[in-house]
Amino acid sequence: MSKSLAITIEDAFSKVKCLHNRTPETTDEQAKDAFALLSDYRDGGIYIAHYSGNSEWERHPRGDEFVQVLEGSTRLILLTGDKEQYNTLATGQLLVIPQGVWHRFESPDGVKVMTITPQPTEHSVEIPDTD
Repeated sequence: MSKSLAITIEDAFSKVKCLHNRTPETTDEQAKDAFALLSDYRDGGIYIAHYSGNSEWERHPRGDEFVQVLEGSTRLILLTGDKEQYNTLATGQLLVIPQGVWHRFESPDGVKVMTITPQPTEHSVEIPDTD
């Protein structure tokens, strides 16, 4: 049995750097310092991120994703069928993204988020086909 340790989110954020002007084309290498794994969890992990800009589309075929805004704001866009559903989230708000739903973030003014993300994660720079 492994030993459990308390995680201080503020301390974890002190180790990440804000990624300014994120785009869907931003590479994992360019973004690596803006994201951190806090802990393994079930079939994925608990992550934090600090960035401004827009993400690529992503989805998680094996489970729901939990997203909580810890600082700033974001517009979290879910693709349901061929329609985009807009969800504006500010500090303290959260959203659970259903399994398999394509989604992306628009955060022009910057955001700090914590997610509980199942793996694998699929990505798409272009708007995905939901057929």
